[in-house]
Amino acid sequence: MAQNPPALEARHLTRRYGTQPAVQDVSFALAPGETLVLLGPSGCGKTTLLRMLNRLVEPDAGTVLVHGQDVRQVPVERLRRGIGYVIQQVGLLPHYTVAENVAIVPRLLGQTDAWIARRTDELLTRLHLPPARFGGQYPHQLSGGQQQRVGLARALAADPPIVLLDEPFGALDPLTRTSIRREFRELPELRQKTMVLVTHDVQEAFELADRILLLDHGRVQQLGTPAELLFRPATAFVREFFAADFLSLQLRVLRLQDILSYLPLEENETPVNAYNSESTTISPTATIQDALQQFNPSFTATPPAPPQPVVWVRGLNPAHPDEPAPLTYPALMGAFARAAQQLQTA
Repeated sequence: MAQNPPALEARHLTRRYGTQPAVQDVSFALAPGETLVLLGPSGCGKTTLLRMLNRLVEPDAGTVLVHGQDVRQVPVERLRRGIGYVIQQVGLLPHYTVAENVAIVPRLLGQTDAWIARRTDELLTRLHLPPARFGGQYPHQLSGGQQQRVGLARALAADPPIVLLDEPFGALDPLTRTSIRREFRELPELRQKTMVLVTHDVQEAFELADRILLLDHGRVQQLGTPAELLFRPATAFVREFFAADFLSLQLRVLRLQDILSYLPLEENETPVNAYNSESTTISPTATIQDALQQFNPSFTATPPAPPQPVVWVRGLNPAHPDEPAPLTYPALMGAFARAAQQLQTA
């Protein structure tokens, strides 16, 4: 049986501006539903690479394929209607309302007015832009962060299978950025989409990526999962790039299931804090960061005061995988430290 082609593939892409190479021999292939984050220092070629994927920039060499078809064989207008695109500059039409901006591509594709209205309201609500308040406003009436969210809604409106995002949260303040990023991860329509996202924010990359492509001077330094880049850096550049954020990235990368073998079972612990109900049980797939926030929603590195609080983790006890078991802060941090050390020396 023939294997299905990748949803999106780049083969040996190269782009020069004069004699200056911007992207040099970059290749990758993405499965349907996979999210790739393009990461690297300013001027490394991230945005140029992204713009080659939907032919906003033509490569000097190499090929882009969408579901196995060379994009040069597809009329450029049809190609771009099938690929959602969010840009740094937002690009909203100033004489269109927010709702009209979101509706542009669905209208071009012939969707009904009822479908467009329902989809627009749904996306604006999820992106913290209540349609009753914002739907009739014009771009000049919005803040930069609000405009950015409208641009994201517009890219998702026609439900394209592939979405390209260039710094989609760049204009947001830190608190809104964190909240919207969380909402973004949970959007049901994104779960089956293939996405390529440019960011300069290392924490954002690790939170959103299935894989990260780290660039420097237009060349791939490493392509892999966040854990692979963090614990198995291919070069000194990769190691140094993440050094300043190393601890916080470990907390985001490692999950409870990764440290189970390092955890002592504490069958007799008594829950004593606000998170002692089984209704707040967390999954073994939760990150260490998620678990720490259960102990203290405004997480700091300071351990909780005794008596020790616990969080409940389903699947912690192999003998009773469906029953929640208690986990204390010292046990969690001790297991995390041992697991991280093992991964660094493996």
